[in-house]
Amino acid sequence: MLDSIFNNNESIIDAGRVGEGYDVQLKEILDAQILPLVEEFDNQLNNGTVYEERLQTAADNFIAAASKLPRVSGCVPPCGFQSAGAVYNCITCQYDSCEFPLDCPVREIEVMEYSRVQMWCEVPFHLPAHIEVIWRFAGEVKTQQVDQFKEVTAGVDRLYSIPSSSLQHQGTYQCEIYSGQTSVVRVYYYLTVTPQVVVGHTELQEIFDLSVLPGGQLLPAPGGPPHSPLLPSTLLLDACLTALLLLLFLSLGALYFSSVPERTSHPEQQPDRDEDLGS
Repeated sequence: MLDSIFNNNESIIDAGRVGEGYDVQLKEILDAQILPLVEEFDNQLNNGTVYEERLQTAADNFIAAASKLPRVSGCVPPCGFQSAGAVYNCITCQYDSCEFPLDCPVREIEVMEYSRVQMWCEVPFHLPAHIEVIWRFAGEVKTQQVDQFKEVTAGVDRLYSIPSSSLQHQGTYQCEIYSGQTSVVRVYYYLTVTPQVVVGHTELQEIFDLSVLPGGQLLPAPGGPPHSPLLPSTLLLDACLTALLLLLFLSLGALYFSSVPERTSHPEQQPDRDEDLGS
């Protein structure tokens, strides 16, 4: 009966998750509710059938009183800074802590070559006032194996910046935060660097693919608005070429006709010369 009402009761366990230093008060609250019943039971002062109701009342009183004590940091280890995240265990009468640093999942970062990269060593929980930050790097691989990393910086700066990324910067970055000699958390980033040559080749390939599409237009997405043309259409190119050829022919024609009057002017003057000679 005691197991079902107290030891296996999630509400009792949640009420017992008090902050560090309040374990004594928590034990006093528990003793005040349980010990009188234990004494009555040992002395056989009451019928055994009354204890189920009385234990349930004691459980309700314990939950109400224990819930008023300061709570733990809001998580059950492993959840970060151990001394703040420790949870008092009512059964073992001690604080439970994972005693190992929290390893955050690897976050992906993709950049183009020569781009600037910034990585922040941030965590969603409170950190101690005085910390040490160590950045490590494992080239070319995506990993969380500690032995694959080499230290690159150490200090208090939680920002790691790469002014101009290159292929040699590709790999996994690890940020580990220490409080004294205790490791608190490890944050991971996997950086992928795309070469500019590949980017340029991809853009040229896209232009080529567009040029063989009807009208030099992108195929519209299903259910979406049509894309605006990125290249001149075939009809527009034909019209421009025709206009250039027509302009060329007109120029040649004008040049030709401008020279015709000079050639025909001599025969028109010939009779006048004959008349002059006859006279």
